[in-house]
Amino acid sequence: MVWVKPPKIASVIFKDVIWQMPKISQKVYLTFDDGPTPDVTSWVIYILEKYNAKATFFCVGNNADKYPEIIKEIIKSGHAIGNHTNNHLNGWKTNNDNYFSDIEIANKLLDANIFRPPYGRIKPSQIKYLKKYYKIIMWNVLSGDYDKKLSPKQCIDNVINNIEAGAIIVFHDSRKSEKKLKIILPEVMDFINSKGFICAGL
Repeated sequence: MVWVKPPKIASVIFKDVIWQMPKISQKVYLTFDDGPTPDVTSWVIYILEKYNAKATFFCVGNNADKYPEIIKEIIKSGHAIGNHTNNHLNGWKTNNDNYFSDIEIANKLLDANIFRPPYGRIKPSQIKYLKKYYKIIMWNVLSGDYDKKLSPKQCIDNVINNIEAGAIIVFHDSRKSEKKLKIILPEVMDFINSKGFICAGL
């Protein structure tokens, strides 16, 4: 099951993470998790450039190590980079020392000051430690592009039916999501432009 919007209780319990940005402008925040991925990430950058949009890429350190040229491309194009651990770890299933060490390994490659936990799964003790070094970014609109059970139309609707100023929207620049993303993203960008939203990096 895909929680397109997180339960309200989540933002009450986890107050030290960012679920959405202020609604003081027409800015929305597109984010892409799990890359960089050859061809996919570069295609995303190309689409964003067509719409004069900026985004944030939460990168897995292992992928960044394999494809440093794509990291350079992200930065050169004016997008932001976030840490998504080195090995895409589930915080609920990882002891704190191993989790923090994995994040630090990734950050030697990424040099980021923002962090998103893979799967959104992070323990309160991990938040308490990491908030000293990173802004921890969650989301309030999940496209569901990774879910085999969802059609591209459903993923598009997940975004356009929930987007508002300050929204943090999740996509994935991964092989798993590639086919669906190439249908979803242009449609979403057309909608964003039609509504006068501005896409910004975090």
